[in-house]
This record gives sequence, C-alpha cells and structure tokens, in this order.
Amino acid sequence: MKTKTNQVDFFINKQEFKSPNIPLALKMTPTSISEFTGQEHILGQGKLLRRAIESDRLTSIIFYGPPGTGKSALARIIANKTKSHFEETNAVTIGVNDIRQYIKEAKIRLDVSGKKTILLLDEIHHFNRIQQDALLPDVEKGLITLIGITTENPYFYINSALISRSTLFEFRQLEHSDLKKILERTLNDAENGLGKYTIKITTEAAKHLIEQSSGDARRLLNALEIGALSTKPNEKGIIEFDLKVAEESLQRKIILYDKSSDEHYDHISAFIKSMRGSDPDAALYWMAKMLTAGEDPRFIARRIVICASEDVGNADPRALTVAISALNAVEFVGMPEAKIPLAQAAIYIATAPKSNASYLGIANAEHEVMNGETRPVPNHLKDGNLDGKGKRNHGVGYKYPHNFPGHFTEQSYWPNPKTFYEPTEQGYESQIKKRLEFWKTKKKNPQKDTQVKK
Repeated sequence: MKTKTNQVDFFINKQEFKSPNIPLALKMTPTSISEFTGQEHILGQGKLLRRAIESDRLTSIIFYGPPGTGKSALARIIANKTKSHFEETNAVTIGVNDIRQYIKEAKIRLDVSGKKTILLLDEIHHFNRIQQDALLPDVEKGLITLIGITTENPYFYINSALISRSTLFEFRQLEHSDLKKILERTLNDAENGLGKYTIKITTEAAKHLIEQSSGDARRLLNALEIGALSTKPNEKGIIEFDLKVAEESLQRKIILYDKSSDEHYDHISAFIKSMRGSDPDAALYWMAKMLTAGEDPRFIARRIVICASEDVGNADPRALTVAISALNAVEFVGMPEAKIPLAQAAIYIATAPKSNASYLGIANAEHEVMNGETRPVPNHLKDGNLDGKGKRNHGVGYKYPHNFPGHFTEQSYWPNPKTFYEPTEQGYESQIKKRLEFWKTKKKNPQKDTQVKK
C-alpha cells in the first residue's frame, strides 16, 4: 500500500513548525521564491523556471544536483503555489502498481474536476527502466506533470525517453554568500529559526560552519541547531557559539572533494594509477577518500572494471570477473557494505600481474580500420545460410578447426594480416603467448592436416 501525501501534508503548516521534533532545516524551508536562496542561474529574474512557477504553467521537470541545495525546498514552493493537485512520493518506497494507481486517480480527477496532477518523485534514480517506462505515456500526454528529484546524474540513471519529455534543471552547490544569508536569516528568525535565543556566534565559528558545509544548507543548519541548543547559556543567558562549538557540531571531518570539479577527476585518476602501479594501499586510500566524500560507488566500480581489462587484461583473466562481481555487488548490496567488495576488487586488480596488450590490441585494430586498407570478408568465411542455396559459394572451403588434431588447422581469416595483439610474459598471458607462437610455427610449416572423424 502506498502512503498518500496530499498538498497540505507535503507543505508542513506553521503549527507543525512549532513542534520541537521538526528539524531546524525543515522549519527554515522557504515558502516563496522571494525567500529562496541560491540557484540564480535557474531562478533569477526572467529565468524559465521562475516564470513557469510564477505563472503556474509547469511542465515535467527533473531537478538534479548535490544534497542540501534546495531541490526539495523548491518543490515545496511549487506545492504551495500551484492550483494543480499535488502528490509526493519516493521512488524507494513505491512500485509499478503504485504508479498506475496515481495515474488512475489523476485521470478521474481530471475528468471530474478538470484539475491536473503534479507528481513529485523524490530519488527518481532508484526507479528501474520498467518503472520509468510506466510513467512515459501519461507524462507525454500531460496527464501527469512529473517533478523528479535526484542527487545523481540523470543522463546515467534516467532513460532517454523520460528525459526527452522533461526539462532538466541542475542545482549547484550553494555559494558561501548563500550560506551566510541562510545562517543570518536563521539566527534572526524568531518564529521558525533561532531568533528567540540570544546567540553570540563568533566570526571564526560562522566561517567554519559555512566553509565546512560543502555548499549544503541542510548540513549547515543541522550543525547550527545542535551546536546552539546543546550549549548552555552563560549567566547573562547568552549562548556563546565559538569555533570549538562549531567544530564539535560538524563532528566528521569534511573531505575537500567536489564531484563536479577537478577533485573528482584527480582522485579517480590517482585511484586508477595506484591500481595500475600495483600499490593496493594507495588505491584503498583514494577509494576511501572518494567514498567518504560521497562519491557514487557505482562510478568507482565502473572504473575498476575498466582497469581490470585495460591494465590487467589476460595477464589474469579472473580480474575482470572479480571487477564485474564487485559492480553487481554494489547494485545488490548498496552502501555502506558495498565498500567491502569494492575494496576486494581494488586490491585484486592492484596485486594482479599487469598487461595492457588487450588495450593496445584494440587500439591498433581501430587505427588500421580508420587508416589502413579496407578488407572484404573472404568467401570461405561468409555465412553460407544467406547464400541463396549455394549460388554464391559462401562458406565453401572453410575448415572447421574442431575437426582437426589439436582443434587447429592453418587457415586464412583475413586478407593481408597484421599483428595487433602482442601478449606479454606476464601471468597467464605468457601461456597465451606460447600458444600463439606454436600456432604461428604450424602456419609457417604447414603439414597436411587430416580431419578427425567424429
């Protein structure tokens, strides 16, 4: 059964704001665009999204970007402003049947009252392809206006058909100036913020909160709340919020790592080069730093898969199997436990014998395709099933290797052959090299092979 949330429930009213159980970050949620801080690139005066919200002419949209940047807050503003019926749910908790029920109710609502339905789908990246496809027809018809929210790259996790029917808006990390405004407004707001308390926050403490919140307003307000309300007022009733309180409030060290900047690429580069360079400890460090900073474990798993083929290759063919297994484990298990199979795979790759012969082999072959002569498929290798009853002699003369001793016979597989794959002496690839050399010897000194009768 789905848990329905109507428009009033979604936008928490002022009486509920007074409850001590409501987090400060939620209490300080802006109620209008004029109160909204940041994201000027999409919400500035005259911008498309602002015009659509103010005129209540919203089409299906997807909000994506880091946490604590205002995606849900803006959805609440839309919920408060729109004349359409507003439904809110989370992709983690519903399935295809729930989607169909939302669609069914939207049709009835439109037929009976002429009222459209806006469906907010938080964490839309958790929807699989079948679930996303279930939305497509009615999103395309306009029966449902979709607001999808995700912290992930939609081009990776949302199918192209749904993206093409939506307008994407990227939310960016809040600037220090934005966080400063939010901090000051919270300290001065007596109704929803901390204005009813006498708080003296030092310049150093405010700077630390702002800089170490990594552009995340929710993190900033959570730290401000716990720091202020857990600090005992002095004899004058003043809560002294100094640097020590600020550091304690944030607790965990913030890793300087921005998934949208050079830090992202520099760290993954260091991780890959550590595995390639056979240093498991360095690889574990860079991976731990990325995961601690909030990097998508699936991104790390994909890079391990690539490294398994590019840098280990056939020196240890099991490396790719381990890497693929780790990728599947990440999808199946999720964080935080997924870090264990990721670590196992990274260590395996780092300590495996190395060979980039497969990588160089396909690179050489691609170069030949683009710059060398164009070779037709030899007649004896063509598909005889499409030969028009043997009129073109396709497949005639082909020798089936399994019919010969050692399952090998000398035979040409392409005109004017070149060597692209040159195996190394590393690991299992040394065995491949010996096998290829043996076959080359047989080609240079061909003997009449007799087919084995089976």
